[in-house]
Amino acid sequence: MSSEVTATVLVASVAAVATYLIMFPTRWASYKFGAIVPPDERKIHTVPLPDLGGAGIFIGFIVAVIAAGFLDGFKPMFHPVSQIVGVVIAAGIIFGVGLIDDRINMSPPAKLAGQVLAAMVLYFAGDTMYWFKVPFGPLIVLSNSIAPLVTALWVIGIANAVNLIDGLDGLAGGIVAIAAFAFTIYGLRLTQQGVVDPGNFGPMISAITFGVCIGFLPHNLHPSKIIMGDSGALLLGLLMATATSVVGGRTPDVSGETYFFFAPLFIPFFILGVPIIDMAFAILRRTATRKGFAHADKDHLHHRLLRLGHGQRRAVAILWVWTALLSGIVLYPTIDPHGNVVVPFLVAVLGAILYTWFRPGWGQEGGKLDEEIRISDEFNDGEKNEKTNFKLEDSLE
Repeated sequence: MSSEVTATVLVASVAAVATYLIMFPTRWASYKFGAIVPPDERKIHTVPLPDLGGAGIFIGFIVAVIAAGFLDGFKPMFHPVSQIVGVVIAAGIIFGVGLIDDRINMSPPAKLAGQVLAAMVLYFAGDTMYWFKVPFGPLIVLSNSIAPLVTALWVIGIANAVNLIDGLDGLAGGIVAIAAFAFTIYGLRLTQQGVVDPGNFGPMISAITFGVCIGFLPHNLHPSKIIMGDSGALLLGLLMATATSVVGGRTPDVSGETYFFFAPLFIPFFILGVPIIDMAFAILRRTATRKGFAHADKDHLHHRLLRLGHGQRRAVAILWVWTALLSGIVLYPTIDPHGNVVVPFLVAVLGAILYTWFRPGWGQEGGKLDEEIRISDEFNDGEKNEKTNFKLEDSLE
């Protein structure tokens, strides 16, 4: 086992253990300081839940980054150290933005401004893409005038995609864990093939992201004991945006030769396909109904699964499986170079199935159809039972 692989396994393990352990005092602190989200018509959960999970995720991330600095396999990634410091500062900013929004509901412009600030920290620290390859097209080098905009759009897009999918217990954490795991393997394969520079810290960040998600999930699976809130969802989105941009946006033009049919920067559109598709449907849906993007609704993919009769756990499992399938499409050509031929057909089949099952409802007809689909018995029964006799101390057992 190479030093890079050993270091990756170790840092992911540190992130998982640290996040799992820190979540216990985080849950206590949530109740102590009143960081509790009550149930309402916009939320699926039916009992008050602490929402400082993002704080535990952030602390687990910091602990793992510090541990990574002591591992020989990661030494090249800390030269210059300013790049890692930039990621930590940007993560702190977007975590803070989410934390404030969880407490006082920031206005959409203010929330967007905070995300742009985090993206600019990444840009000035050099934690951004330098170019990207258009499939079957040219290699586009980003100038200093356009790179900040691309960085901001990349961070905003992925961070909000993760945030929007965070609607069921264990959903966002599981999807990001699967995506981060797949991207870690992908990054390590590129490093081993000499395509990615050994000093590229993208695989390390994705490994840490995988670890913090694994550590958080035992506390967040249905019935959840704590939720990550916007602070956790935006943080995970920024970490994935950073990892994918520094790998995909710095890889030379070798697409189609050894590892994937498309350009590497398009990998996130597969491993994070579920939240990205969900966000795209939300934009189309809200544009068609002339509602603002920040307008909340219950027409996300997980809501549709609930209305189809699936319970929370089954709906989450289905979307996890979709993420695993899309990630498998990415990883298959890294094992078999001839797999590039199969990829477009697999993508077309999965895309057709996904559209057929979850196509956005256009106009009144689609809305009426959704209203006629009843919510599953499991969800309704859980709502009736869990609303009664909730005791604060029981939630910490």
